[in-house]
Amino acid sequence: DRQRRANPDVSRIILTHTNAEVRDLNELTRDRLRRAGELGIDVAVQTERGERAFAPGDRVMFLRNERGLGVKNGSLGTAEAVGRERMAVRLDDGRQVAFDLKDYAQVDHGYAATIHKAQGVTVDRAHVLATPGMDRHGAYVALSRHRDGVELHYGRDDFETREQLTRALSRDRSKDMASDYGDFAARRGIDASRAVQPRDGAIMRHAQAVSVIFKAQEEGLPVTEDHNQVLRRARQALNAFDPQATGDLEKAYKADPSLAHEAAAGRIGRAARAVQMEAEPRADPAIRATRFIQRWRELEGLGTDAYRQGDIAVHRQIRETMGVMAKSLERDPQLESVLANRKRELGIDFDMDQSRGIGRTLAWSVGIDVGRGRGLGI
Repeated sequence: DRQRRANPDVSRIILTHTNAEVRDLNELTRDRLRRAGELGIDVAVQTERGERAFAPGDRVMFLRNERGLGVKNGSLGTAEAVGRERMAVRLDDGRQVAFDLKDYAQVDHGYAATIHKAQGVTVDRAHVLATPGMDRHGAYVALSRHRDGVELHYGRDDFETREQLTRALSRDRSKDMASDYGDFAARRGIDASRAVQPRDGAIMRHAQAVSVIFKAQEEGLPVTEDHNQVLRRARQALNAFDPQATGDLEKAYKADPSLAHEAAAGRIGRAARAVQMEAEPRADPAIRATRFIQRWRELEGLGTDAYRQGDIAVHRQIRETMGVMAKSLERDPQLESVLANRKRELGIDFDMDQSRGIGRTLAWSVGIDVGRGRGLGI
């Protein structure tokens, strides 16, 4: 609260492990704001998580992807108008969205969030409340949500010493004994037989299927239909937990085959981290924007080199690839919105036609007609 009063324009969030802790922290924060006179009149709103009191000035977190609104699971904003049936929110990226709560009720207060829910969040400052349920993966996510600074808090009732805290936050959960997890799960009221093991087992079996194929290829042996059938079944089992995990893992395994062999042996820590690395850009348009800009600049340089060397065919091919990238923005309005504010990094140093949008402007800049998807002979 002191930091907020000193720097009211800085975005911040509190991160912790359980929904109960999040609810308590959100209520404590609202109480401070209410006493400071910084919230409007409360309106009782029926959300997916139950009734919540929202007021103009409240921080809001969106809990479900909704393409029509241009929001993602974990998007943050500030309520500008609140009614029992409708809400208007100014998102942190500057856009305003308004929606009927009967159509979209997946919102909650955005002062505090679970670490899991905050995987795609980026704020200026973060406060992390460490609890015994955290591990290395959760600690990484929680301690990397900030741009400028993060503070780690813990209670002596949970960790008597800094050493205990360090051990908990350094723990590779994939290597824990089942009994160790069961003890924690019992304290939290979680059924340990179902909570972690099935997904980890699915990751391991998928890695085993991939590893067998890699070994056959390394030895110059054919990949048989039996190999492919085992891989298909492993993909199907893993997709039941996370439909995007198979693609993310196989991309990581192709880049580093040792990762597949390691996960196949039951050491899935690095594989789980690889999934997180791939998932973050999907959840965070700022990361996607940075990657888009880096790739665009790389292709631009390659295209320029090809043209100077007189290789017009390669130059044309690169331009068409850039055109495909530009056209892809039509399917990602959130990314397009972020890139519009970073247009100079993409080489657009003129006032573009707002009705055209950044995607069509980029396509035009490389001589691609996105309406027909063909090169214009430049």
